[in-house]
Amino acid sequence: MHKRNRALAWLPTLGLLAAALLLAAIFRFLGRQQDLAHRVPEFIALSLLAGAVYVAAAYLTQKFPFGLVALIIILGGTLAFRLFVLPLSPTISGDVYRYQWEGRVQRLGINPYTVFPAAPGLADLQDPDHPLEGGSRTPTLYPPLSEFSFSWMETVQGYKRLYAGLDLVSVVVLLLLLAARKQPLHRVLIYAWNPTVVVSFAMSGHHDSLAILTLLASILFIIGRRAGLSIAFLALSFLAKFFAGLLLPVFLSFLKRARWAYAGLFAALVVLAYLPYAAAGSRLLDGLHQYAAGWEGNDSLFRLVQLAGNSKPQAYLVAGVMVVGIVAFVLKQRMEPLRAGLVLTSGLLLLSPNAFPWYFTWTVPFLCFYPSAPWLLMTVTCVLGYAPVVAYAAGQPYVDSPFILGLEYTPVYFWLACEAWRLARGGREAQEGQSLSC
Repeated sequence: MHKRNRALAWLPTLGLLAAALLLAAIFRFLGRQQDLAHRVPEFIALSLLAGAVYVAAAYLTQKFPFGLVALIIILGGTLAFRLFVLPLSPTISGDVYRYQWEGRVQRLGINPYTVFPAAPGLADLQDPDHPLEGGSRTPTLYPPLSEFSFSWMETVQGYKRLYAGLDLVSVVVLLLLLAARKQPLHRVLIYAWNPTVVVSFAMSGHHDSLAILTLLASILFIIGRRAGLSIAFLALSFLAKFFAGLLLPVFLSFLKRARWAYAGLFAALVVLAYLPYAAAGSRLLDGLHQYAAGWEGNDSLFRLVQLAGNSKPQAYLVAGVMVVGIVAFVLKQRMEPLRAGLVLTSGLLLLSPNAFPWYFTWTVPFLCFYPSAPWLLMTVTCVLGYAPVVAYAAGQPYVDSPFILGLEYTPVYFWLACEAWRLARGGREAQEGQSLSC
């Protein structure tokens, strides 16, 4: 009987190993494909399969206690999955080629906020094998820290190695956060094995890993009561990707004194970072304005607000008011930064006019601490957001299919609604129980 119990105790670890091998097989197969842009349906199907395996592995980490062997499997898989897809040329998203162009512009001493790929005299800066089409007349919309990072590398593989490396450092910071909060280290799997994370950074080379890493570092510092460093890294995260600015009120609310001074530090770092590009003057935010006015992709609530009869500016106003409402709710509930990060980033993505699959990586680190099942599903189904690449690769416009959007979002919204109803019902029953006991 004792031997049988010991054998049964190893079953969860063996299940984790089986999941790692399945995911490794999927990523190894994807890493051997030459042009995924022309095999998007197969890529989406394999990503959804990887998502199902990933969810099962995440369930195991929540259900069973694990030891050192399981942690070695998790970290080994983390590295292997990324190495398998790292050599692949990014074809399902061409953002990295824009990074390369902006890096070349900066090394020539040109302000990226004042020029765009189709500008006269800059044609030679494009990659002849991957000419920039989308946004070719739009100046950069990226904040300064992202721009700095674009100037560090010259090759597409260089960018991929950089942002995949930052992604791996985020895994280390998550382990430190889990240890600081006395939570099982195995929960790092929720981020480290997430297929959307692997595809976004190691396969496609998106720079969002820079914002995620600096944001996680800022949370680690605020937990360690290093307020100055925390605000400084939050500013760096904002300067890599603007979404981190939503957490500034949360951070300030946790500081017991000198809040205005820390807010001033945040503002000063932002201004300092923009100074090298200040010659752009009023054109500094032109790219961001054009992006907001002209782009809309893979959105959900924002699209529904427009379908209700609102113009795009009106939809922006409604979405903006709702985001402010979410921030106010988070502050009223005095949510700690990790929980606030999940609520704010997920709310922003649901209300945003642009919610491309790699944007959902912003939320995944917080799931290690607050594993919301509906949102875990969202980080898997968001791969359907690559569906417009099928038509785009054939020379057609990049347009979302309402049917695909329904497949992507409907199960998530339904599950979130069920969770909200369950919580509301539980609250009512608790109140009724209190009144009866009185």
